[in-house]
Amino acid sequence: MGGTEHLTVDRHGATLVLTMNRPEAKNALSLPLLVGLYDGWLEADADDGIRSIVLTGAGGDFCAGMDLKALAGKGMGGDQYRDRLKADPDLHWKAMLRHHRPRKPVIAAVEGYCVAGGTEILQGTDIRVAAEGATFGLFEVKRGLFPIGGSTVRLPRQIPRTHALEMLLTGRPYSAAEAERIGLVGRVVPDGTALAAALEVAERINACGPLAVEAVKASVYETAELTEREGLASELLRGWPIFDTADAKEGARAFAEKRPAVYRRE
Repeated sequence: MGGTEHLTVDRHGATLVLTMNRPEAKNALSLPLLVGLYDGWLEADADDGIRSIVLTGAGGDFCAGMDLKALAGKGMGGDQYRDRLKADPDLHWKAMLRHHRPRKPVIAAVEGYCVAGGTEILQGTDIRVAAEGATFGLFEVKRGLFPIGGSTVRLPRQIPRTHALEMLLTGRPYSAAEAERIGLVGRVVPDGTALAAALEVAERINACGPLAVEAVKASVYETAELTEREGLASELLRGWPIFDTADAKEGARAFAEKRPAVYRRE
């Protein structure tokens, strides 16, 4: 199982848990952390035994954004990380889910700070659970910067445009309650329980047919920018083959026999 000095990788049944692990820096993004994240996405997609991914942070925070000093070359953690970035200059965008979308569902478990680059990574996740004390926001404009991790494109497609523009243009912090109200996160739970709640969601996903889950996720994203007519046609192309799988037949048998289904990705 992978990981780097700034990212831990654990297995909880069929769920891969990626934990950003720089608590002293509120899990700000370093090159070792970015390399670890990208490798984690690839590991999850390559392993058919993994059916879901949970992304969280250590020490009571999710991610406070980019660590500019680390990315400038201080505290990089070794030449191997710099070599990886040289070999793939797009690696950091893939790690932040800007230029990469895992096949498996990604669930964010947010405690504490989830700001700047943290809020940008969040937009690449599929399901989002936040603790009551979590803080969100895109602070870039307050520092004369641009939120180039995808927020000017993705955020207005995920929440109402007026809320997206207010977040982007004011650079102010948002509480978990407000993030839930505008639709940035789906659920708010007591502090200290976000990971447990995310793992509970993951277990529900893991109990479903993996081929069906992955096809449903793919269809949602593939059809997002299509017309309704185009989207419905695309949905049929994704959906009909699922009915011919052994897993679909197993699901029907399990329902009839009143037992849990045993899916084999067949």
